[in-house]
Amino acid sequence: MKSDQVKAGIERAPHRSLFKAMGYTPEELNRPLVGIANSYNTIIPGHTHLDKIVDAVKAGIYMAGGTPVEFGVIGVCDGLAMNHVGMKYSLASRELIADSIEVMALSHAFDALVLVPNCDKIIPGMLMAAARLDLPAIVISGGPMLAGIHPETGEKISLVTVFESVGAVRGNTLTEAQLDAVEDAACPTCGSCAGMFTANSMNCLTEAVGLALPGNGTIPAVMAARIRLAKASGMRIVGLIEEGIRPRDILTEKAFHNALAVDMALGCSTNTVLHLTAIAHEAGIPMDLDRINTVSETAPHLCSMSPAGKHHLEDLDRAGGIPGVMKRLSEAGVLFPDTLTVTGKSVSENLTSARVLDADVIRPLNQPYHLKGGLAVLFGNLAPEGCVVKQSAVSETMQVHEGPARVFDSEEEATEAILNGKIREKDVVVIRYEGPVGGPGMREMLTPTSAIAGMKLDARVALLTDGRFSGATRGAAVGHISPEAMQGGPIALVEEGDPIRIDIPGKRVDLQVPEEVLQQRRSRWKAPALKIDKGYLARYAKMVSSAAAGAIVKSPARKEGAIL
Repeated sequence: MKSDQVKAGIERAPHRSLFKAMGYTPEELNRPLVGIANSYNTIIPGHTHLDKIVDAVKAGIYMAGGTPVEFGVIGVCDGLAMNHVGMKYSLASRELIADSIEVMALSHAFDALVLVPNCDKIIPGMLMAAARLDLPAIVISGGPMLAGIHPETGEKISLVTVFESVGAVRGNTLTEAQLDAVEDAACPTCGSCAGMFTANSMNCLTEAVGLALPGNGTIPAVMAARIRLAKASGMRIVGLIEEGIRPRDILTEKAFHNALAVDMALGCSTNTVLHLTAIAHEAGIPMDLDRINTVSETAPHLCSMSPAGKHHLEDLDRAGGIPGVMKRLSEAGVLFPDTLTVTGKSVSENLTSARVLDADVIRPLNQPYHLKGGLAVLFGNLAPEGCVVKQSAVSETMQVHEGPARVFDSEEEATEAILNGKIREKDVVVIRYEGPVGGPGMREMLTPTSAIAGMKLDARVALLTDGRFSGATRGAAVGHISPEAMQGGPIALVEEGDPIRIDIPGKRVDLQVPEEVLQQRRSRWKAPALKIDKGYLARYAKMVSSAAAGAIVKSPARKEGAIL
C-alpha cells in the first residue's frame, strides 16, 4: 500500500506515534488510509451539511475495511461572491483546490481519495486533483436543494428568480415588498441551488463521466437516499483500491464524449466547457472547442431545466436522474457504452435498470426540446479562438441578432447602465477586460444578465463578454470570448455603435467593421494595467491560460539543465 510510506516498518515508528497521538489504533493503521477531501463550511448553502455526508462516508469506509482520514478544502459561494471583487477569486480558487488536495494526498501518502464537494469550482477543482494524482478516487456531492415556491404564483423558483426580481424592481414591474417575499422563499433548504446551474451541471457530469455512483447528480440534499449514497461511496472506494481502478482508467476520451453528450441533453451551464477542458488536460486527454459542436450536432436537448425551463433537479431525480438521461442517449447511439465507471462496471451495465418515469422531464428521442444540444461554440472575427453560448436558453427571435455595440470595460459599468435604463432594444452589450487575465479571474456576469432578463429585455438584447456566465444565466449571452481583451483580442477593438452580428445556428459572431479599420485601432491599442497587482490574483493573472484552453494555470517552462 502507498500508505506504508508513513506507517510500515521500524523506521516509521515516529510516524505511527503521531497517528496514535490522534487516537488511531494499530488495527486502523493496518488498513488502507483513505483521504476524505471535505469542503464543509458554514458560508456556502450547498456545503453546510457536508459534515453529515462525510460522517456517512467514514461509516462506509469502516464497513468495507478501510480507515478514513479527513482533511479540509476551501470553497467559494458564487452567489455571495457575485457582483463584487469576490467573484474574481471564484474561478481562481479551482486551481488552489486542486493544488491543496495534491499537497495533502502526497504529503500523507493516502491510498485513495473520497472527494466531497457540492458547489461551483469545488467540484472541478477536486476532479482535476483526481485526474492529476491518479489515486483510486470517487466523488460524492452534497446534492441539490429543493426548489422554492413563489409566494404569489405557487410556481417553483430558485436563486435566479431573486436576481431577476432585482431587475424587475428597477423596471417598476415588482415592488420591494414582493422582492422580499421572493427572497424569503427562493432557497428553502441546504444544497446546491436548485436549477441546472454550474454546481448541479458539474455534479451531473461527474456521474456521467464515471467518477461518481448513480444518483450523485440529482438526489436532493435533504433526502435519506443522499446519506445512503455517501455510505455506498465510502464502501466503494475500498473496492476501487482492491481492484486497482484509478481515475485515468475511467477518464478516457470516450468518457469525456459521454459527459459532453449528457451536457447537451441537459442544457448545462456554459462553465462546463471551462471545467471539462481543464479536467481533460489533467487526465492527458486532448479536448478543443470544436468537439463541443461535434457532440452538440448529434446529442439532442432532452431536458428543459431551470433557468431556461420549468424543471428543477428534484424533478429530474424523480424522472429517472442521469441514468434515465443516459438511457435515452444510449438508445440514440450517441454514447460509448463500454466505458468503465467507479461502479467497476461499464456504462451499459449501469444502465440495465435505468428507467424514464416522466417523459416531459426527460423527453423521448422523437420529441426533444431541441434537435441539437444545449451548448454551442461560436467563432468569427470577434472570437477567433471561440466563445460559448447556452443556445437552449436563447429565444428563437435571438438565434440570429444584429445590433449596435454598447461597450463597457467592467461588469459594474454595464450593470449600472442596464439598471438605469440606458440599454435599448437590439443593443449588443459588450463587457470586456473581464477574462482570466483581465479580470483577473474571469468573473460571472449573472448580475447584468439577470437585470436584462428581469427588465424583460432578454428576447431583444444580446450580451457578449470575455468573462463568463453563471449557470443561472439565460438569454443571448455569449461568453468566454477568446482571445480576451487583456491579451489584445478583437473584443478590445470594439467601439461604441459598431455593428455586431451573432448567428448561433451558423456558429458565428462577427464585428462588422472593415479589417483595415481594425488594424488601425490595433496599432493604437495598449493593454491597461492589471486591476490587481499583488497577492494570489496577481500571480494567477501571470500564469493563467485563455478560456479556450480551460483557463488552466500554465506550468512554467523548465530551463535546460534544471533539477526536477
